[in-house]
Amino acid sequence: MVTFGVMVLGVTNRPRAEAFWSAALGYRVRDDGFGGWARILEPPGGTGTMIALQISERPPEDYPRLHLDLHVANVAEQEAEADRLVSLGARRVDWDSYPDDPDFIVLADTEGNRFCIVDLGHESRPSERQRRDRRDS
Repeated sequence: MVTFGVMVLGVTNRPRAEAFWSAALGYRVRDDGFGGWARILEPPGGTGTMIALQISERPPEDYPRLHLDLHVANVAEQEAEADRLVSLGARRVDWDSYPDDPDFIVLADTEGNRFCIVDLGHESRPSERQRRDRRDS
């Protein structure tokens, strides 16, 4: 039976990406060759999704088909986390596809990989993403 292993992000500067994601998520570098990776980022307590950083010469996609969603409880925490992550080296993305009442903020990490900070406490009509997901299921 197949199980989920690791999330792999393409990067050009592994030490910079390790420093960012370790600080952003409280992960630690594990260097015992887990899963065939010489180094991997492991969540606190060792439970959860690990991140592997793979050297890539290709630039990140402006509209990636796959991205990370980081969850927060409310809009105040969302703004505080966005500011904190920007202070660690992320940047806010001028996203042209925000719905009218977004529950997410789009950022890019130090390598340009896009990710979202999602406010789980957001109360409004279903987001465009939720409507699209319902249509597609």
